[in-house]
Amino acid sequence: MAIQSINPATGAVLKTFDPLGADEIETKLARAASTFASYRRTTFAERAAKLRAAADLLDAERSDIAVTMTNEMGKTVASAAAEAAKCAKAMRFYAEHAEGFLADEPLDDPSVVGARRAFARYQPIGPVLAVMPWNFPLWQVTRFAAPALMAGNVGLLKHSSNVPQCALYLEDLFTRAGFPVGAFQTLLISARQVEAVLRDPRVAAATVTGSEPAGQSVAAICGDEIKKTVLELGGSDAFVVMPSADLEKAASVAVTARCQNNGQSCIAAKRFIVHDAVYDEFAGLFAAKMAALTVGDPLADGTDIGPIATEQGRTDLEELIADAVAKGATVLCGGTAPDGPGWFFPPTVVADVTPAMRLYLEETFGPVATLYRAPDLDAAVEIANATSFGLSSNAWTTNPAEQELFANELVAGAVFINGMTTSYPELPFGGVRRSGYGRELGAVGIREFCNQKTVWMG
Repeated sequence: MAIQSINPATGAVLKTFDPLGADEIETKLARAASTFASYRRTTFAERAAKLRAAADLLDAERSDIAVTMTNEMGKTVASAAAEAAKCAKAMRFYAEHAEGFLADEPLDDPSVVGARRAFARYQPIGPVLAVMPWNFPLWQVTRFAAPALMAGNVGLLKHSSNVPQCALYLEDLFTRAGFPVGAFQTLLISARQVEAVLRDPRVAAATVTGSEPAGQSVAAICGDEIKKTVLELGGSDAFVVMPSADLEKAASVAVTARCQNNGQSCIAAKRFIVHDAVYDEFAGLFAAKMAALTVGDPLADGTDIGPIATEQGRTDLEELIADAVAKGATVLCGGTAPDGPGWFFPPTVVADVTPAMRLYLEETFGPVATLYRAPDLDAAVEIANATSFGLSSNAWTTNPAEQELFANELVAGAVFINGMTTSYPELPFGGVRRSGYGRELGAVGIREFCNQKTVWMG
């Protein structure tokens, strides 16, 4: 089956690509292995110069690649440009800090283990396959590629089939920046072709950002092959609002937290849990602000929300809302897809959600928020943790004791107090439960695909 780039704002096919054949895949795997053999011995300074060159190219081409992203997956062109800028920032961050993150870690007193010297050394492990999603077509890849390349690994990218132009751009970007041809390669392959690549002995490890089924499949194959994996999967992040919160600010941030990237973000806040004392006021503010957003052409100035990336994605939202309404939920705004071309869906707030509804447990990948009323602090934490996911979370309170309680008791890979969950190059990123395992970004992110080698010298 051909790999297609389809504009979600119009439904028009932009470009079509044929998946790689077995011989072409073999060529790329052989090139990756050959390149790694020499690239692993380059210096941090050499790698950093190339990564900074990639950042400079990306900055210069930001406007053009933003349009490509928008045309392929529907995010507003302003958010696409911001994504490109964030990628360049992350590249420069790892270019500056990788050597320090991977410096030898000496034992303070080697004599306790009978050694003259004893230390841990971080070394690259080889070609790493990245299976990436469409929602942040540059950022998701960069947060793997920048640390991997700086560690001395080489990358193989299996991107989502609806963003092939973005995938090819990334390979071209790193090549033009001076990286060896086999250091970062895009594999235009179908999902059915991934297993053979994972089982190839030249592939050392894999990282996945995407759906639970994708993560389960890759993890099972790599488990069978005894290969390292890092998984960043779904999320149903809680956004808790307590009586001491600045409700106007919390409601404004809640809109951005839910609708960033057209609502298609694993770390977007999805479940809004509000203390009974301020529930009615917050619900009114939140619904009004959501309803005021402009849905339309993602290339146009003033558009807040573009289309859902795929037709099936919009259908999934419609089915979740229909199920909830049939079981007694109340739609405070939105809820119905507009007529006309493209896969648009309005900002939607659903209240009176119960455990009998699919919305209670399933991730909504679009601008759909669910509201929950909590009678007290303990109930708010209980509702927040009543999910199989655990990617991130948000809590709004000025009470120091409550802040500490949320930091300790919310089950998630991150807790943001009085702010919106986002990813920073400086901080570890990842989840628990069915949101996955392992971490990207920060110092821990670059070490995930390194051999932490113990060295003992007598």
